[in-house]
Amino acid sequence: MKTTANAKRTASGKVEVQAASVAPSILDPRWLVFARVAELGSLSKAAIALAIPQSLVSRNIALLEQQCGERLFRRTGRGVVLTEFGEYVLPRVAHLAHEADALADDIRSARGQPNGEVLVGLLPSAVDQLAGPLFASAKNELPGVRLHLVEGASAQLEEQLHEGRLDMAVVLRDDEASIKHAHVLAKVPLSLVGRREDAVTTRSDIPLTALSGIPLVVPGRPHPLRGRLDRLAAEHALTLHVAVEVDSVRLQYEIVAAGGGYAIASVLPGRLDPRLASSRIVSPVLERFVVLADTPRRPHTRATRAVRRLIERLGAFAQTA
Repeated sequence: MKTTANAKRTASGKVEVQAASVAPSILDPRWLVFARVAELGSLSKAAIALAIPQSLVSRNIALLEQQCGERLFRRTGRGVVLTEFGEYVLPRVAHLAHEADALADDIRSARGQPNGEVLVGLLPSAVDQLAGPLFASAKNELPGVRLHLVEGASAQLEEQLHEGRLDMAVVLRDDEASIKHAHVLAKVPLSLVGRREDAVTTRSDIPLTALSGIPLVVPGRPHPLRGRLDRLAAEHALTLHVAVEVDSVRLQYEIVAAGGGYAIASVLPGRLDPRLASSRIVSPVLERFVVLADTPRRPHTRATRAVRRLIERLGAFAQTA
């Protein structure tokens, strides 16, 4: 977080320094120096990254240690490492820095357009549907927002949300209990996917009991879909024959196309590989939920709230199109 200033020369030749129209510093900047040194493991590298003299970095750390009454770092031959006390303090400082950035962003944009970077994760199946429209809408309606889009499997995106590396993501949830505070964009039935010429998937629907004994190409444990299939097998006395464990839907489809068995996946209309065919699983119908989920690691800013509204609007449009 930086505080900047503007300088101008008056008619008398004096230089006046005026504060720039930015949000105030919320967190003591010394703690931001501490966090950067901890990240880089070096006072000199932190000085270069922060564009300040190394002596100032050392002085800031020394002042913090004096105030805390504890050492934050210990020197090694290759730089510095956190002490036990430094390890204790760092995650709390990181959390405060995230909240301070969010508050500063709200203050900065309170009387103007939302601005700042927003990190959004998208499922591969959602890229075609959402990436282009989201970019175009954000460019037109939110010129101060910088979108950073990431594509990944649902499990990968969930992990990045949990770690705070994404602000929000379009992911799959396997049952209503797992939706929690996420916004539902679509409900998609699970289907059995086989080769196009395969007799098993020529029908539009297939009963759940028909899955018993056939070779399946499904994710390995602890993938949420695999856990759900295990529960269904126990509830309906099914014998699930797992021929191949593959965690990526794309890889599952490649194995199925090569004759390795049948996948169980959410199939969007018109988006299935032409080499494959699918039958909706019925008795019971099994639905998955495409949801927009937020990271629990940091609060919303005006920018993230605005992007969230855009995705919700675009998702609602896609369901009616």
